[in-house]
Amino acid sequence: MKQNLIVIAFFAVGCLAGLLGEVKIDTHQVSLCVLYALMFQVGLGMGSNKELKQLLGSLNLRMLLVPAATVCGTLVFSAAAALLLSRWSVTECLAVGSGFAYYSLSSILITQLKEASIGLQAATELGTIALLTNIFREMTALFGAPLIRRYFGQLAPISAAGVNSMDVLLPAITRHSGKEMIPVAIFHGLLIDLSVPFFVSFFCKF
Repeated sequence: MKQNLIVIAFFAVGCLAGLLGEVKIDTHQVSLCVLYALMFQVGLGMGSNKELKQLLGSLNLRMLLVPAATVCGTLVFSAAAALLLSRWSVTECLAVGSGFAYYSLSSILITQLKEASIGLQAATELGTIALLTNIFREMTALFGAPLIRRYFGQLAPISAAGVNSMDVLLPAITRHSGKEMIPVAIFHGLLIDLSVPFFVSFFCKF
């Protein structure tokens, strides 16, 4: 939760800075550099995982069903959200949902990729929606883990966590779903992490 509050605080400071004074830096170039840094961080984190080889050795095909269910469920309900949000198209709602709780990367990607088609202001608004939506998903998965486990089963907290099942939310998943779910949670997080740039980029093309 502390991490989320820090992100929101920086976002609020940025909004205030934009309102109170004219920003003279090339924000497009800065956000692009941040995007590259985030992609490097994703690769660095995955490559430096010492348990990666051991994890890959313990995998079986059934474990693929969990990330597949996460992707399908998220995209179905993201598309359904377009029925309630008349301003945003189905593909734009799908792009927001494709963040899978990776709020920092998805929000920057959406802002960058949608600017050419819908304009900077609308792209920034959509990126902000992605930021807040994915933060809300992470917080819901964190605080709602006991109820999610009770009513939807042992694998549900993993699916709800999205990319964070392998790091931030792993302790909560272990506590409520059991230690035997750790390999599934890490594998799930790795695959979802890899899928975010591809899904977001794909839906932003339309």
